[in-house]
Amino acid sequence: MYNDKVIWITGASSGIGKSLALEFARQGATVILSARRADALAEVKAACDTVSSGRGASIVLPMDVTDEASLPKCVTDAVAAAGRIDMLINNAGISQRSSCLNTDMATYRKIFEVDVFGQIALTKAVLPQMIAQGGGHLVITASVAGKIGAPFRTGYCAAKHAVVGFFDALRTEVDQHNIQVSTILPGFIRTELSENAMTGDGSAFGKTDSNIAAGMDPDECARVIVKGLSKGKPEIGVGSGVEMHGLWIKRFFPSVLFKLMNKQYARSAKEDGFV
Repeated sequence: MYNDKVIWITGASSGIGKSLALEFARQGATVILSARRADALAEVKAACDTVSSGRGASIVLPMDVTDEASLPKCVTDAVAAAGRIDMLINNAGISQRSSCLNTDMATYRKIFEVDVFGQIALTKAVLPQMIAQGGGHLVITASVAGKIGAPFRTGYCAAKHAVVGFFDALRTEVDQHNIQVSTILPGFIRTELSENAMTGDGSAFGKTDSNIAAGMDPDECARVIVKGLSKGKPEIGVGSGVEMHGLWIKRFFPSVLFKLMNKQYARSAKEDGFV
């Protein structure tokens, strides 16, 4: 299905982004790989080119989504290199592991710059190109935390709730232009997300918390996501743990979910040493 399609993935240097890049390459897509670390992207490119069944090599386009002024040129460079952008997967992001009381406002602002404003700015830069070419597919990697409030993730939950709302509203505006919008809602996936998460003072958490360690394999996660995208699903929940049940519990029994999250607070504080 994705043979000769052009898929642009941010946050492609590791985790879900890397696994998505490999899965799309296997299915014949030309993949544009973006993140800040050019050396890591080069390794992903080599892996993609090895498994690719498509028309050519993947493309490395280093980029910082928080550098808003640079994004229009990045779009121009992407189109110049690949000819078009059939799908943009806004996957760049950073998480949090700290209590509200111990989190600096600068840390909250950083999370929003990366997880919200960076995604909005790049999407706005790509939209005119998709409209001009007659269609496309916009994707945002949100989280189950975009639907549920989880302890020690106040900033992350706020940011993911924000992008869920933004892309839900955007979906209604771009349907007339033959542009699809899909929101990915991962649960716990075995990535470096918690290692790179920000603590209250902005430093890295530096370890894998117990929920992430027990999560779904990222390659399996990517296969589920790509299957959902191929079907044009507006929301794609993906995960193998009990956290996925929280989506429907929140909808139908919100008070029950709040009590469960209170218990999760105590468990996380004890097991993972969050402060």
